[in-house]
Formats: sequence, structure tokens, C-alpha cells
Amino acid sequence: MKKTSTERKSKTSTKRTGNREFVIITYLFVAVFIMMMGYFVYFQIFKSEDFINSPYNTRQNTFAEHVIRGEILSSDEKVLAKTIIGEDGSETRYYPYGAMFAHAVGYDSNGKYGIESFGNFNLLRSHAFFLEQVINGIQDKKNPGDNIVTTLNYNLQEVAYQALGSNRGAVIALEPATGKTLAMVSKPDFDPNTLAANWESIIANTDSENSVLLNRTTQGLYPPGSTFKILTTLEYLRENPNYQDYHYDCQGSIAMENTEIHCYDNAVHGAEDLQTSFAKSCNTSYANIGLGLNKAKFASLCKEMMFDTNLPVAYPFKQSSFVLNKDSNTDQVTQMAIGQGETLVTPMHMALITSAIANKGTLMRPYIIDHTENYRGVTVKNFRPSVYGSLISESEALKLQEFMSLVVSEGTGSKLSGQGYHAAGKTGSAEFSNVKGESHAWFTGYASTEEKGSIVVTVIVENGGAGSTTAVPIAKQMFDTYFSQP
Repeated sequence: MKKTSTERKSKTSTKRTGNREFVIITYLFVAVFIMMMGYFVYFQIFKSEDFINSPYNTRQNTFAEHVIRGEILSSDEKVLAKTIIGEDGSETRYYPYGAMFAHAVGYDSNGKYGIESFGNFNLLRSHAFFLEQVINGIQDKKNPGDNIVTTLNYNLQEVAYQALGSNRGAVIALEPATGKTLAMVSKPDFDPNTLAANWESIIANTDSENSVLLNRTTQGLYPPGSTFKILTTLEYLRENPNYQDYHYDCQGSIAMENTEIHCYDNAVHGAEDLQTSFAKSCNTSYANIGLGLNKAKFASLCKEMMFDTNLPVAYPFKQSSFVLNKDSNTDQVTQMAIGQGETLVTPMHMALITSAIANKGTLMRPYIIDHTENYRGVTVKNFRPSVYGSLISESEALKLQEFMSLVVSEGTGSKLSGQGYHAAGKTGSAEFSNVKGESHAWFTGYASTEEKGSIVVTVIVENGGAGSTTAVPIAKQMFDTYFSQP
């Protein structure tokens, strides 16, 4: 029996509908496959390292079963950490310089910290020659892991470590043009070689402020003292284009509502303009300046300068704090203006602010791994400088450079004048208790030559007194060492 034209059309329509549905399903499967492959590529390139480095990833133990952990080296090829293989095949992580690099390199026992932690993925990869890996696999031998070459300069690290001596505190050195971390010292410290054996006694000290495991460069919160006048000055410059007209007569002290502000050691500075106030670190002048600032604008500036926010660093850190609002009273405002009161900052944070100033307003992300290489020294991966952002304008940075240069040529940083390099910075003496004379010694600044560029150094010596007498000499040793190197 012949089919009618209606039946033929219906069958054709059904067939076309089925084909269309098949095509749609096929396209969907292809799209899902492409997205999965895309995510796989994205994961391999951007996320795999973070995933493998996570302390919650149990696969790390699997990597360690097949790879001997690689070495960590300084930029000048000193071995900072390596794995020693015993006759019985046991592996011991060894740190040739003991406590000197403890907080920078970290440790690999009782957990991981420092480069040993965020560089874990690289240390447990092996880029040994392919056939060598095959032979090792057949013989049930581990492959040698890749090495990490850091940006740390051995000479600068040694100078910082020795200069800080038995004092508590921190020293951080950065290359502002790139973000390279050249030195990182925190005291009190520990020997990572004996960390496991001493672990119980170390963690028994529950006072985190006194813990040897605390990396004071990124986790130590201190009142910034007069180093904060860098920001007070910046806000005043923004609000007062005619800043050259500022004048103040310092009598050594100034009475507020409930407190009295004194210049350090009750010095009487006399007639000052803004630049002289900054160079001599006049507390009474800056208390006076603080009272005239717009609170909302100042709070906004400090937010831009990374207060109460995360810092772009690989190490565990604490957020710096700046407490100022429309309800802040006179005492709070004046204390804040001179870096006292509730304002707290880490040495790393001050180093980053100083780096942006030295680099014409642009902050480079700090980094400490320069490149990785296989055990034969063949480069596997390079880590490049990257821009974090512009913290301030170039004109503002250049103006602050002028002010910080005067600190050296005419003010509290005079020990840095007359050298073979140009130095600039800000000293600080930050009171931390009600006991007269107890203060932390601060210095943050940079030095430069046309040949070698710039280096930023930030120093804090706990209960060190005046920054000019305790912190500046440490910075000078750092600058002298950096510019005397070939």
C-alpha cells in the first residue's frame, strides 16, 4: 500500500527532528569536552602548583616517595638547604647556615614554612634527563629533585644577621625596581637543624610575640613611630598644594586634651617649615599637622597604602592596622599623626611603602624565588618581576624622595651622608610602653647609585631606643655591603 504524501512528510519531519536532537547533543558533548580540556590546561598552568603546595594535599607524600627533595640556594650559589642521604637510605634535611636563614628558607620538619613550604612543588619535581629517570625507576631509585635558586644575597643576609646581634627585631632588604627580596632576618630565631628535637620546648612558649617561630618581618606588628610621618606628610601634601607656607615653632612639647606630646629626648627644634619638621622628626609639629588633616581622606590614603588589607607576599603575614574615623578625638589624631596610638605595621609593609617611593610610585610584587633548575644546573623555570600597582603618583614619590633625602643630609639620618651612594629614609623611635625611654628603633629607606640602582632596607630593633643611633647603623652596613659588591 502506498504511503500518502502526508505520511511521507511526517516521517521526514520526525527524521529531521531526530537528526537535529542528535546534532545538539553531539555539540553539547563537544562543548563540555572542550571546557574540560580548557580547565585541565588552565589547572596545569595556573593552579597545579598551588594545589600541590597546599598543606592539605596528601599527594605531597607520594611525590616524596619518588623524588629526593632538591636544594635551596642563594643568588650567589651558597647551598642554604639540602637533603643528606644516609648509608641506610634515610634522608635528613640539612641547613648549612643554621639560624641565619631560618625565617627566609624555613623548615621541613613538624610542618613546613618559608621557601620549604611555598616552593614545595618545585623541590619535589625532577627534571633529570628522561632516560636517567627511566633507569632510576627500573632500579627502584629516587630521582633527584629540582633546585630552587633564591634572590637572597648571602653577604647581605650575613651582615643583617650579625648587625642585629642579640637584639630582637627584623631586617628586610628589597630591590625596588624588581621586587627581589635580598635579605630577610628575624630574631629571636631557631636552628632548623634541631627544630624537630626541640619542638616541644619551642611550642611550649605560647606567647606568640616571644616565639622564635614568629617571622617578625611579616608577622611582627609594631607602632611605626616617626616612620609613619611619611604618610602624614603625603596626606598634608595632597591637601595643601601651598605646603611651602607651613611654619611651626617647636618648643619641645605641646599640650593636648588629655596628653602632652614631646619631641624625642625633649629636643626644642625652634622655627621649622614642613621639610625641616620631617628631617628633624619633630613630634610637636606633626601633632599640629595631624589636627588639620581631613580624617576621611587620611583614612582613605592609608587604605590605598595597604593598611587593613592583605600584603602581596608569599609568607604568612599580619595586616597592619590604622584606626581613624570621624569620631576620633584630638588625642587619637595627634598620636596617629606621629605613628603612635593604635597604629601598627609590619617591617615588610614599611619596606613595601619605601620601595614604591624609591621606584617612582610603582610597587613591584616582592618575590624570593629567582628560578628553578635541575640537579645539573639546567634552568627549568624563571620567575619574573611583576607590578603590584601604583601606590602613589610619580610626582608624589619624587617629592617624598626630596623629604627623605633631607633626613640624611640635614636630619636624624646623618650617619648615612657623605657615602659613595645617595641615601634617603626616615628614622623612628616608637614608644611601646608607659615606661619612659622604652621605644623601638626604626629606619626605613633606600640608597642608590647610577651603576647599581637602588636597594631598600627596613630595620626595627625592639627596645632599641632612637632609630638614628641603633637602626641607622645597621642600614648603613647593609648599604655599604651592597654597593661594595662586584
